[in-house]
Amino acid sequence: MTSYSYRQSSSTSSFGGMGGGSMRFGAGGAFRAPSIHGGSGGRGVSVSSARFVSSSSGGYGGGYGGALATSDGLLAGNEKLTMQNLNDRLASYLEKVRALEEANGDLEVKIRDWYQKQGPGPARDYSHYFKTIEDLRDQILGATIENSKIVLQIDNARLAADDFRTKFETEQALRMSVEADINGLRRVLDELTLARTDLEMQIEGLKEELAYLKKNHEEEMSVLKGQVGGQVSVEVDSAPGIDLAKILSDMRSQYEVIAEKNRKDAEAWFISQTEELNREVAGHTEQLQISKTEVTDLRRTLQGLEIELQSQLSMKAALEGTLAETEARFGAQLAQIQALISGIEAQLSDVRADTERQNQEYQHLMDIKTRLEQEIATYRNLLEGQDAYFNDLSLAKAL
Repeated sequence: MTSYSYRQSSSTSSFGGMGGGSMRFGAGGAFRAPSIHGGSGGRGVSVSSARFVSSSSGGYGGGYGGALATSDGLLAGNEKLTMQNLNDRLASYLEKVRALEEANGDLEVKIRDWYQKQGPGPARDYSHYFKTIEDLRDQILGATIENSKIVLQIDNARLAADDFRTKFETEQALRMSVEADINGLRRVLDELTLARTDLEMQIEGLKEELAYLKKNHEEEMSVLKGQVGGQVSVEVDSAPGIDLAKILSDMRSQYEVIAEKNRKDAEAWFISQTEELNREVAGHTEQLQISKTEVTDLRRTLQGLEIELQSQLSMKAALEGTLAETEARFGAQLAQIQALISGIEAQLSDVRADTERQNQEYQHLMDIKTRLEQEIATYRNLLEGQDAYFNDLSLAKAL
């Protein structure tokens, strides 16, 4: 509680407002200088005044402007009211300073509590978030490695499929070539069969012709024998006649030789053609059998390649599905982590902005406190200087 002590004397004084106001004392006789002293925080303030005699005037600068006017007599005016006003204003300033100090203390406590709550403490322990983030990073790294392995497997499967496709196309072209050769051999076989049939027909025709010639020859021989047997031998004295039997015998011998030669030639040609045809048929049959075996092997290889290609395509589709599912799952987890990080960063930005705002408010209040302390110090120095001046006047009057 602020206490005031006041001693009345015959003097007048007036004080202006703080920060550029004025203070005026008028003295016309003996006047005792007033003295003011205050306790800490505005408590225990006492104001006293004394009588003094002054015939001079002075001005004091600082946060206040003051002037002293003297006259030939004692100070006139309502000194009690002036000093009461002075004490009230001083008490008001001290009360304001005390309220600001209390507000400053409360603000410091609040700032300290806020820093304790918002600072790195148990309430804001992000270690479990860091552990979770580290685990998720490890999982993402493992998934990335696994994804790379799967992509590598897919590439290997694609290369193997391309290789198998190339082999399949090569084998298919070879198969088509073999089938074309087989078709050509079949046409050759058909031609050989037709040629063999034609030769057989020619042989039959030659056999029939040979039989006809034999039959005709036998008929002619029979006719000639009949004619020779029925002739009458007539002897005439003429030139020797022609030996028809010998001629016929020679003709028969020539025909037989010619027929035998033709028969042998026909048989030899037929045998040679048959052997050649048999050799060709045997060769083509063997080649056809080899081609059939190759075609069977190629079909078996083709079926195996098609089965392997289908299995590789199925494995590729399964790996692509697994890859898409893995990317979707880890993409969702990464989005959640990113949202969590964004939320934490937003909270951190709010905390920083709030801290900056409170620091600015605190600095503003500290500036106000400093200015008030400077004004109080100036006011105190002014009052102490006034008291010393009044004491000097009292001593001068006493002397």
